[in-house]
Amino acid sequence: MMLSMVFAPIVGVALTQVAVLATSIYLHRALAHRALRVHPAADVLFRTVLWLTTGQQRHEWVAVHRKHHAFTDRTGDPHSPRLLGVWRVLLLNVYYYAREARNPETLRVFASDIPRDRLDRRVFRHGWIGLGLGIALLCALLGPWAGLFAAALHALLYVFVVAPLINGVGHWRGSQNFDNTAYNSRVLAWLTGGESLHNNHHAHARSPKFSVRRFEFDPSWVMIRALKALGLVTLLRPPARLPLDMQEYRQPQGVL
Repeated sequence: MMLSMVFAPIVGVALTQVAVLATSIYLHRALAHRALRVHPAADVLFRTVLWLTTGQQRHEWVAVHRKHHAFTDRTGDPHSPRLLGVWRVLLLNVYYYAREARNPETLRVFASDIPRDRLDRRVFRHGWIGLGLGIALLCALLGPWAGLFAAALHALLYVFVVAPLINGVGHWRGSQNFDNTAYNSRVLAWLTGGESLHNNHHAHARSPKFSVRRFEFDPSWVMIRALKALGLVTLLRPPARLPLDMQEYRQPQGVL
């Protein structure tokens, strides 16, 4: 019992990182921006991981994210701190996401190319079943209390820490390589699967790699290269590169 409780926080953090990488690689880079093509076997694996760890519907995530790019930091953006205030996005990001994900017009306009296939209809659309099964597996492996603690910690980190940091801080403070309204945080990028290199991403939305400078690290890109070596991922776009004449690095606004 005591040993399981010691490992529970490690498992919770590890689960969060697994879900973050699956979100960044599969939902974001492969589906939302078509920077990657995922092998059918890897596609099912990614969907299963996300079903067990987040319960998200892939067409909903893609639709909300594409709308964010279509209306970045102006009227129509589902979660812009410039419009809503940074603290509202940091604290209520899950509400703004859920509200937009239930909008049928958003789904129709921005995710009509994401098919609702047999697996979606029979398995993955039942998000709460996936979450329940994931929690049950944790309880079976760690014991009931340790499993519940690991699941709760993972939910807290993924829903109320990582996602708000990307959507909130990523459009509020940091450094910039390119002229847009998003910001980079090299520190937070280690924790968010590279997603906090947000200024780079908004400059080159279809790039499979979010880092462009030597000291920027994109953890998802490391995983993408490994999957590519295994034949499970194909790059559809080359990684973005910083132009050689862009030597001046924009100074950060804040401490990130």
